[in-house]
Amino acid sequence: MPSSRVQLSHEMLLTAIGDRWSPGEVNAAAELLAGGDGQFPSGIRSLPPDLVSAIQRERLLAAALRATAELGYREMNVQDVLDRSGVSRPTFYEHFENKEACFLAALDAAGGRLRTRIVATTGSADGNWRDRLRAALEELLRFAADEPDAAATLVVEARAACPAALLRRDELLDHFASCLDAQIRADPPKGSPPSAIASAGVVGGIDALLYSRLNREEVENLEELLPSLMYFAVLPFEGQQVASEELALPVG
Repeated sequence: MPSSRVQLSHEMLLTAIGDRWSPGEVNAAAELLAGGDGQFPSGIRSLPPDLVSAIQRERLLAAALRATAELGYREMNVQDVLDRSGVSRPTFYEHFENKEACFLAALDAAGGRLRTRIVATTGSADGNWRDRLRAALEELLRFAADEPDAAATLVVEARAACPAALLRRDELLDHFASCLDAQIRADPPKGSPPSAIASAGVVGGIDALLYSRLNREEVENLEELLPSLMYFAVLPFEGQQVASEELALPVG
């Protein structure tokens, strides 16, 4: 039996489609979707056609993430996306050539949202590099809790979906490794300058731990991972004594 249709809130729509349309128009669209079980009523005329088209695309992206998380990329097909979006097959092909194109667009959108959230969080965080890293990891775990379909797709399914997805996944990990390396070099620990490869190793280890949890669909209480993640991340740069201090800090 197919999953229920994805629901896009007013806030999600505003974040996804930007400010090309007024908040009132977006709000009206969200209300119509909510009243139609995630599907626009037939023959809708009250909204701008380009707004409807943009929202249909976002629904397809959200449905692709849901189908991928539930079935796996290799098992899911276009019909699975249609069932979860409430969008017609002709409309799907107005936006995407095939399943892979839709999946890659959904993967890009999910990765973009994760980057945006972490950049915003670290940009407003005070303190040293460890404080900023802690803020980034807290936001990463919140993202996984808020968007489990996106997190499962980015961390688990992108590994085995297709070569283009694997490349995107590697680029996302490289991005976060570069950010971590830059933060540490801007506020270096005492002693020798850190090796650039250390940041890549830390990001890879964090990814491996999340993979283990998400692959087993263990998405409850992910915030409890924060002290262990911080210990693992701080250890190669500042040693065991400083890293151990992270284990004693409260979560949240």
